[in-house]
Amino acid sequence: MWLIVGLGNPGADYARSRHNVGFLILDELARRRNQSIKRRRWESLYSEGSLGGEPITLIKPLSFMNESGRPVKAWLEKRSVPPERLVVIHDDLDLAFGRIKVLARRGHGGHRGVRFIQEEIETDAFPRVRVGIGRPGTGDEVDFVLSPFDEAEAQVLPEFLSRGADAVEEIVERGVGSAMNRFNVRTRTAARGQTVEQSPEEVSECQSTS
Repeated sequence: MWLIVGLGNPGADYARSRHNVGFLILDELARRRNQSIKRRRWESLYSEGSLGGEPITLIKPLSFMNESGRPVKAWLEKRSVPPERLVVIHDDLDLAFGRIKVLARRGHGGHRGVRFIQEEIETDAFPRVRVGIGRPGTGDEVDFVLSPFDEAEAQVLPEFLSRGADAVEEIVERGVGSAMNRFNVRTRTAARGQTVEQSPEEVSECQSTS
């Protein structure tokens, strides 16, 4: 079994914000399986299905981003799933918009949702899908992550979310190494004129939402 956790904040006010891109990628994974993520358990919305012959559970914690560790820990313990079979999808300010990057394990890099998961389950040894949202040219970063995607971003958002879902499926079906080889490279120029950098290896840190 795999637990696929998308990080975000519950409620209509946050539904289409940059900070909720983990939720949006879960919605794409559910759409591919003709499902909706509506069932409730352990402070989460969830749905169950399969991928590549493996049972998977798609999970949206409802505890708000900064307390994501509590429901994630509950799912791991109640379902007896080891951390290496947990995939966490989250936004990242230090990746250009349009970039997807897969990590096998790494520190939280300033992202509070990831930090609280690592603290609760006492390990960083789980795969993550970092979803680049870029940084604002001006203004406050908190306001930026909690605001909706701009017009240029919205035009390419469906493709972006689809690639994020592809990264999750690659991890489950072929392993983290295969996903890193496929997604941790330059693919195209992102919205807002940001170039998606090329890097076949993991970066040392991801200084994300703080």
